[in-house]
Amino acid sequence: MRSFDEILTIAAARKGSAEAVLAGATPVKPAAELAAIPGDRWLASMARGIFQAGISWTVVDAKWPGIEAAFSGFDVGRVSMMDDAWFDALLADTRVIRSGPKIAAIRDNAAFIRRVDEAEGGFARRIADWPVEDYAGLLDWLTKNGSRLGGNTGAYLLRWMGKESFILSQDVVARLVAEGVVDTAPKSKKSMLPVQAAFNQWRAESGRSFNEIGRVLAQSIG
Repeated sequence: MRSFDEILTIAAARKGSAEAVLAGATPVKPAAELAAIPGDRWLASMARGIFQAGISWTVVDAKWPGIEAAFSGFDVGRVSMMDDAWFDALLADTRVIRSGPKIAAIRDNAAFIRRVDEAEGGFARRIADWPVEDYAGLLDWLTKNGSRLGGNTGAYLLRWMGKESFILSQDVVARLVAEGVVDTAPKSKKSMLPVQAAFNQWRAESGRSFNEIGRVLAQSIG
C-alpha cells in the first residue's frame, strides 16, 4: 500500500497541484457543533438520502421545499407517530416522492432517532462521540438500526451533517483496489475492516481528515 504522500503526489500530477486536489474536501464540524444539530435536521438529511436513492438528485432538490412542508418540517416526534391517514395522504401528495417504502423508512428513522434520544443521551451526541477510528462501526450501526441507511446512504448522511467520514465512491474504491486494500467494493462489516485500517493508517501518517484522504484517493483516479 502506498503512503498518503505518494498517493497525493499522483493526484497532484493529475490535477495540477496538491492545493487543487484538497480544495474540494468537505469541512468537518467540531464534535460540539455536530452534537448540537437538532433531530429534525438529522431526519431531513436521512429523508433526502432515501429519496435520492435511484432517482435524479436534481428532482429531489426541486421538490425539497414541498417535501419539508409535507413532512411537517421533519418533526421527529410527529413523524415517528405517523398514522395511516397521514401516510396515505403523503402517498397522494404531489409535493413528495410518492414511494410507500421510502415514506415508511422515514417514519421508521424518526422512531430510531427518538429511541436513541430517549435511551442513549441523544442521537446527535451519539454520532458526535463515535470514534472516527471506528467509522465503519458507525456505518454498521446506522445500517442495522435505521431504515434504508445502508450502502452509501448512511455515509452521505454523515458527510452532509459534518461528521468526519469517507464515502466509497467508484473512484475511491478503484484506488483502494489499486493499493491492494480490497479486491472489490466492500459489502459487509468484515470487508470494511481493511478499508478502515487503511484510512486509519493514512490519517495517522498525514494528520489529514478522512474527508481529505477520500478526496485525494478519488482525485488520484477520476
